[in-house]
Amino acid sequence: MAARSSSSPAKTTTTLALLLVVAAAAAAVAAEAAAVAADAARGVRQVNRRGPYLGVVVPNGFEMEPLLRSPAFSPAKKLPYLDVAGRRFRFGSIGEKKVIIVMTGLGMLNSGVTTQLLLTLFDVEGIVHFGIAGNADPDLHIGDVTVPRYWAHTGLWNWQRYGDGPEKELALESNGDYTRKYGALNFSDYGVAGGGGGNLLNGVWYQPEEVFPADGTPESRRHEFWVPVDGRYYQLAQKLEAMPLERCVNRTGTATSPATCLARAPAVARVERGCSASVFVDNAAYRQFLRSRLGVTPIDMESAAVALVAAQQGAPFIAIRSLSDLAGGGSAESNEAGVFAALAAQNAVAVAVKFISLLS
Repeated sequence: MAARSSSSPAKTTTTLALLLVVAAAAAAVAAEAAAVAADAARGVRQVNRRGPYLGVVVPNGFEMEPLLRSPAFSPAKKLPYLDVAGRRFRFGSIGEKKVIIVMTGLGMLNSGVTTQLLLTLFDVEGIVHFGIAGNADPDLHIGDVTVPRYWAHTGLWNWQRYGDGPEKELALESNGDYTRKYGALNFSDYGVAGGGGGNLLNGVWYQPEEVFPADGTPESRRHEFWVPVDGRYYQLAQKLEAMPLERCVNRTGTATSPATCLARAPAVARVERGCSASVFVDNAAYRQFLRSRLGVTPIDMESAAVALVAAQQGAPFIAIRSLSDLAGGGSAESNEAGVFAALAAQNAVAVAVKFISLLS
């Protein structure tokens, strides 16, 4: 006769549940190790035991270095950074807030991939993105720091064939793939006098991105053009509007190297809209188009990608962009981005640090 188990049904159920939890954890660890190198996977687990963190996402080293040099940032002592998939994730704190700082590189692809890595690998409670940007609003000036409520990617187009006008349905529009909702850039509107009118390039219609929410049905898309930042973050940013900002590149000037200062002290402004595309905008006509048609203030190459990935993953997000020039020129100072870009970067850092301290 077979020996009878002395375990009770309740104990057996508890043991089975425990085994399932252990198996699930082992599967998660195996999946993580498959995605990144074994050493990096161990580092990720070590870091996450001390989470959650605030993700600080920065486009390039020029914009990141002032933060790394800031006395507000204290790097972690045991594990100051971890290199994964060509990115360096730096760990530390800004004030009382534990942070992970990562540089994306130029453009929408780099910033989107980096943000996805950050949110996939680490225990991140929200994202603060900062950097410099071109300016589309002539009422604002170099050094001013903007905090938009919405971001749009303005690099996804439906390029309409020559001869079709705004009343003509776009290719695949009836399928729900494309829309005429957000307006078009008609190239013939920007012809040079005497050019004969018309343009074989015709026009492009701005398109929303397809977003697949992490908590939604897989492969079930929704369309997003204006992506909102986190409402609580945006409300909190109101407290930044009175903070003083630097107006001089070298305040302690000398006889041979006099101080180079802006005509007025920069200010922080919450604005309604910003836009991004993998295009460096140094063209006044296009800047004026973006301002008049879409109502944007900062124009950059990364923020909308960070916003879209954060929205897809359900992570709170805000972007802080300091204005380095009036895109395409048009004012006495607008061609001085080479002089004042460092000042704009420093002001972006100052506002980001202050915002993070408010979160603490």
